[in-house]
Amino acid sequence: MNSRIVGTGRYLPEKILTNAELETMVDTTSEWILSRTGIERRHIAADHESTSTMATEAARKAMEAAGVGPEEIDFVIVGTTTPDRIFPNVGCLVAHALGFGEAPAMSVEAACSSFIYALSIADKYIRCGEAKCALVIGAETLSRIVDWEDRQTCVLFGDGAGAVILKPSEEEGVISTHLNANGAYKDLLYSTGGVSCPRDSDELGEARIKMRGNEVFKVAVTKLGEIVQQTLAANNLDKSDIDWLIPHQANNRIITATAKKLGMPMERVILTVQDHGNTSAASVPLALDVAVRSGKLKRGDLLLLEAFGGGFTWGSALIRY
Repeated sequence: MNSRIVGTGRYLPEKILTNAELETMVDTTSEWILSRTGIERRHIAADHESTSTMATEAARKAMEAAGVGPEEIDFVIVGTTTPDRIFPNVGCLVAHALGFGEAPAMSVEAACSSFIYALSIADKYIRCGEAKCALVIGAETLSRIVDWEDRQTCVLFGDGAGAVILKPSEEEGVISTHLNANGAYKDLLYSTGGVSCPRDSDELGEARIKMRGNEVFKVAVTKLGEIVQQTLAANNLDKSDIDWLIPHQANNRIITATAKKLGMPMERVILTVQDHGNTSAASVPLALDVAVRSGKLKRGDLLLLEAFGGGFTWGSALIRY
């Protein structure tokens, strides 16, 4: 038995922050942001919005696309780095909002790789018969942990959510997932703050994203190239067998470098970073939903999803759509 994607959905906040607006906030230019990242705009959550409310809206759309009701959902997993609270987890909040009863619900945190990690877990639940209709979400409210005075990072991130519904199928669906991590790189990309910080620590205050961009770029390109090869080798495939690359929408340079390693023309790469920036765990399911609803993806297409995030964590999913 395989797990197969039967519906996708996404949600982006109404408020848009453009590069031109960022020019008035920090020492940068729209041209610099675009040339270095490919980002034109990012969406910012309103005061009344949170990771769970955005996740809920994306889930609704995925359920509508799949034609499933709340009584059918029997497993919920949310990938996020920016939960509403330390606990209860975002999965519980979404399940309650959508009336899933007592279906198991959890969150997983692997930074920008969180959705791939969550998808891998849900796939296993379907395969072993523990779930028959799984909701998998990636959602983030990164604007709440961005340092809006740090021009190196504030131009990159945005808010949003994406979701998929998985069901058992005799047909191919999620073919394989591959997950990796290495905490030796923890100081290259991280968030300050946290409940385990000493009470007198400078880091005990508000969480803020810290990143050594050039070093992150080098490792990301290397590791993503490696996991592409790992995925292909595990399935006895050639690069040319992949129909579409759906990468983590971090920035255009990393995406282009990964596509080059795969030997894939950019016309076969789903690119949405220009419209919403780096939405961390939300970026892959956001891009997937855009590709589905635009009609680019056809049933039977072979997709390679991949992501890389703080930790470092990285992962991939090979999917027959």
